[in-house]
Amino acid sequence: MDEQLQHYQDKLAYEIDSWDLSVALKKQENIIVIDARAERAFNKEHIPTSLNLPHATMSPRTTSNLDKSALIVIYCDGIGCNASTKGALAMTRLGFRVKELIGGLDWWKRDGHVTSVHADALITESESQQCGCE
Repeated sequence: MDEQLQHYQDKLAYEIDSWDLSVALKKQENIIVIDARAERAFNKEHIPTSLNLPHATMSPRTTSNLDKSALIVIYCDGIGCNASTKGALAMTRLGFRVKELIGGLDWWKRDGHVTSVHADALITESESQQCGCE
């Protein structure tokens, strides 16, 4: 039983769902939301107020302006993408407190939350078949 309790506590310590993130943002908690996908994917659509910091570019230099006391919530396309996991690992290694958004942008939208959509950031059909985490 203790192992099971620890498992659920660990999940809640490292993951957040879109509802809880939305509530925390409305309360203006000290949270920085990071989109770990490629810039072209971010430019097409993203969670409002999120910053684009592709996981492959996370470094002491690219994160030097971020508040280390804030909770970092990282997301990507969703369940079929692991950019948020790669980003969470990188940001944790850099000393940030991190949670991964369950289901990413896909579940954020499925739960009815708004996104920032840029109609002028059109992508080709072949690009739409690609993962946004490259």
